[in-house]
Amino acid sequence: MTQFSRIGLDTSKALFTLHCVDAAGKPLLRVNLRRSQLLGFFKRHAPTVVAMEACGGSHHWARKLMALGHEVRLIPPQYVKPYLKRGKNDRNDAEAICEAAGRPGMRFVPVKSEEQQAEAMVLKVRATLVEQRTQLINAMRGHAAEFGVISGRGTGKVTALLAAIAADTAIPPAAQEMLALLGEQIAHLDCRIKALEVKLDAMHKANATSQLLATVPGIGPIIGLSFAIDVDPAAFTSGRHLAAWLGLTPREHSTAGRQRMGGISRAGNERLRALLVNGATSVIRAAERAGSKLATEWLVKLLARRPRKVAAVALANKMARMIWAMMTTGEAYRRPVTLAAARLAAVVS
Repeated sequence: MTQFSRIGLDTSKALFTLHCVDAAGKPLLRVNLRRSQLLGFFKRHAPTVVAMEACGGSHHWARKLMALGHEVRLIPPQYVKPYLKRGKNDRNDAEAICEAAGRPGMRFVPVKSEEQQAEAMVLKVRATLVEQRTQLINAMRGHAAEFGVISGRGTGKVTALLAAIAADTAIPPAAQEMLALLGEQIAHLDCRIKALEVKLDAMHKANATSQLLATVPGIGPIIGLSFAIDVDPAAFTSGRHLAAWLGLTPREHSTAGRQRMGGISRAGNERLRALLVNGATSVIRAAERAGSKLATEWLVKLLARRPRKVAAVALANKMARMIWAMMTTGEAYRRPVTLAAARLAAVVS
């Protein structure tokens, strides 16, 4: 039986492409297999390293292959792309995956258990329902504006908008019926989202890491659970690497000893990045109030010289580093000195 040193596996819905190499990296076998043939192939071969892109279904197949004794390495797709040859096809994709998996400095995605994926699914389904609700609200506001009924943004304005539509006799009955239908769908989504939030609150209370992270200003149960479930701090050597993975660090294009920094890269997990920026924005909004305990000296000075959105990204970067430190050490959050306290200490001294 042929002994493979490493196998690159390009997955799809029905057809899977394998690129098998020996210890020297020489190709020994290139083959296409259907879904029903895949596990049978790996059962017939001795345990080896199997590399896949971290995409839809990859964690399922990783668990199946690990149960057969194979070592599975999941690679982020953006780390595979540099090894792809000019022509993109399934065979070249499998070869690029196999090549990327053999690099000494390559980073891999930890394989999630079924329980971890189930918990992450609750968060993702809630996010999907919130997006659908926002889409329906925007559609209703747009249609109502065609008949001269204007409403402010936000879910809190929906009830008043529906009342204004019902009271406006100039709106044709067919239009009122359709707008009422949108209102019913929004109310239905509201109930489903609230039910999921109750479930998430129970998950948050049962998760020690999530509760620890929730002590940081701007981080609540949703953000705490998202990082506790989706992020493995051991996969990052420092908090800065976590922030870079989230796309919260500047894009760099340096050469010849000259450093050029651009805008934030927006690489990595878009959902986690958006959650952190939203949390940072809420902290800034609270810090701008008179006598706020969140008005730290660092944040106040940053807001004085940078726009609020830029400051929100910078604060999100700082929050990501704190999250990594807290998840790595288990240390509780230490509240920094506020600007008012710093001024008082300066006067006393």
